[in-house]
Amino acid sequence: MERVVITGMGAITPLGNDVETFWTRLVRGESGISSIDAFDTSRFKVKIAGNVRDFNAKELFGLKEARRMDRVSQFALAAADQALVDSKIDLEQVDKERMGVYVGSGIGGIQTLLDQHILLCERGPERVSPSLVPMMISNMAAALISIKLGALGSTLSPVTACSIGNTAIGEAFYHIQSGRADIVFAGGSDAAITEISVASFSNAKALSTRNEEPERASRPFDAGRDGFVMAEGAGILVLESLSHALRRKANIHAEVIGYGASSDAYHMVATHPEGIGAYRAMKLALQEANIRPNQVDIISAHATSTELGDNSETAAIKRLFGQDAYRIPVTANKSMTGHMFGAAGGVEAIALVKSLQNGIIPPTINLERRDDKCDLDYVPHVARQADLNIGISNSFGFGGHNAVIVVKKYEVGSIFFHFPTKT
Repeated sequence: MERVVITGMGAITPLGNDVETFWTRLVRGESGISSIDAFDTSRFKVKIAGNVRDFNAKELFGLKEARRMDRVSQFALAAADQALVDSKIDLEQVDKERMGVYVGSGIGGIQTLLDQHILLCERGPERVSPSLVPMMISNMAAALISIKLGALGSTLSPVTACSIGNTAIGEAFYHIQSGRADIVFAGGSDAAITEISVASFSNAKALSTRNEEPERASRPFDAGRDGFVMAEGAGILVLESLSHALRRKANIHAEVIGYGASSDAYHMVATHPEGIGAYRAMKLALQEANIRPNQVDIISAHATSTELGDNSETAAIKRLFGQDAYRIPVTANKSMTGHMFGAAGGVEAIALVKSLQNGIIPPTINLERRDDKCDLDYVPHVARQADLNIGISNSFGFGGHNAVIVVKKYEVGSIFFHFPTKT
């Protein structure tokens, strides 16, 4: 089977609109949470989110093209463009029939739908745009990337809620590993900071209402947390077979060595309280990678800043890793970015790759008083230097979807030996 490596990365986030800015601010422990200004929040209980700032779609794509894309597609295409540049792929030199796109969105072009519904109600059906459906459907981000690249291979849009990014990366990993593709652009995008989305999550009492202190609102594992913080963005990675990457002398960032997916089969929105699905996904990912739990050096947690979610993920980690759970540092990127839904997995995968490359673990900020059930090493407040070789990234979504990837540091000329797994 083919080995699968990461050769390109692109990110649009509340911490910055490129990988280096995002990474620098993440390591510094800066918060990307701020007041919502996309609409009037005077009647809303929740007035904060992880907003993407200084994103100029007209400048990136031109006025005409920008108007034909919902914000979710704009984010995805911008991140994919960055990943393409980073990968240094020459589109004239690759077999486009063996290049695919696996990019999903949890909510799709919801702002376009809302805007057009207002037009329908106020000005009648004649004013509804004929572009409404292609702008709002969840597969359009992947389609537009495919069109831009001329990618003729398999193009999919997984919809597994907040685990989309990892699902896309994992399924792309399988696709390349099996020899059916050379290159796949994989990840996710979401732009759900809209009136109806915020109102719904707020009425479900799922969101933090720490409106006066937005930078302190996202608090994974902290006893004082009061809900998660909505966010937006995109994270796209270029996955490539090692043989193809070596032939074109690509700069290799890291290697994907495992993927595990499972279902809680439990509840529409609540995770299993004992973390059974999360445990199984992590276990399967390690088995796929043929590594032992004690070989893992870092865990990038899903960690949304909800009591049930944080506690169940901690329980799952302790169940799988045993005493090693207390040795392995756990980092929670969402403490700084908020929860980017379908974009979270892709962005957090990028952060994990940067950690492996630089030997730095981003902190979990706002962890002032740990929940009694959350007793692991969450790297509080300040980034930490460490010798890192293998990391896992967790993503879990509504409906009980769980997806976990295993990423390994890549060294030129490295040969990865597989060990028997005992989990």
